[in-house]
Amino acid sequence: MILWILLFLLILVVFGFGFTTQALWWVAAVLLGVWIFGFARRGRGRGRRRGGRRYGRSRG
Repeated sequence: MILWILLFLLILVVFGFGFTTQALWWVAAVLLGVWIFGFARRGRGRGRRRGGRRYGRSRG
């Protein structure tokens, strides 16, 4: 009887691991799509900020 319980627990663990890895592949694919979308939307600027750079201008 204990052998059947251990076998059942092993099957649950393997099934859970397989389901989790499949779900993680989908999450990784979605995150890759979001990253590509953000990269394409922002462009390949060299860290430019909105409003341009400020070269030591005083406020006064």
